[in-house]
Amino acid sequence: MFGETMDRILAWVGRLVRALVYLALILPAVIVVATSFTSGDAMRFPPTGFSLRWYSAFWESSLFIDSLTLSLKVAALATVFSLLIGFAAAFAIERHKFSGRSLVRGFLLSPLLMPAVVLGLGLMQLQVWIGLSQTFIGLLIGHVVVTLPYVVRTLSASMVLFDRNLEQAAMSLRATPATILRTITIPLLIPGIISAGVFAFVTSFGNVSLSVFLGAGGNVTLPVQVLAYVEQTVDPLVAAVSSVVIVFTLLAILVADRISGPKSVI
Repeated sequence: MFGETMDRILAWVGRLVRALVYLALILPAVIVVATSFTSGDAMRFPPTGFSLRWYSAFWESSLFIDSLTLSLKVAALATVFSLLIGFAAAFAIERHKFSGRSLVRGFLLSPLLMPAVVLGLGLMQLQVWIGLSQTFIGLLIGHVVVTLPYVVRTLSASMVLFDRNLEQAAMSLRATPATILRTITIPLLIPGIISAGVFAFVTSFGNVSLSVFLGAGGNVTLPVQVLAYVEQTVDPLVAAVSSVVIVFTLLAILVADRISGPKSVI
């Protein structure tokens, strides 16, 4: 009886802790979104009245729209390049044994362990040396560097769980390596590829620390623009911009879950 009672208590405590954790994660976003619909001139919760004036101000602001366009462009390109490089790297690491394999894996994952400020400062100095400082290419390279570890880690996990008997069956039927890769390997890894792409896109889209060092002039991403705007003034326009970022992030996650979740075969 005592054991059953303790199990029930621990189960309820676990549910309570999970609920508190979810609440702590969701509540700030809820407050920001609710504040963005205020009709007043100051950020207050609960909001005073209901209005879309701050969303209208956001869409009419070339400053934020240009930054949003740049963030989407950089995130999309960084995702594509990270997937191409990360897939090749993960495939080589998980499918082939060669000297220095652990060193290569550690090198690819090292940006996760390096402080963001140190990484951003180092990339900035490197790009000054090679002549890519404060350019779109330099900003894109930095975002590829910071998103690549997530792609490699996710695809490596997918390849570990991959059933290679399907590939061997195709080889027994004299299928070429390119045909096996195109018709068997990649289609079965689609859920992992989509998950890796979402990680890369969200990481790039919301990156601040790296973009502060690598972006300048016309290459200012939306999170950096918001940070600079907050330093000068705080009004509900910031809440409206943050709400748009939240919506973009949620849409990316929901679309990826809709595409890959039900069809996962790994």
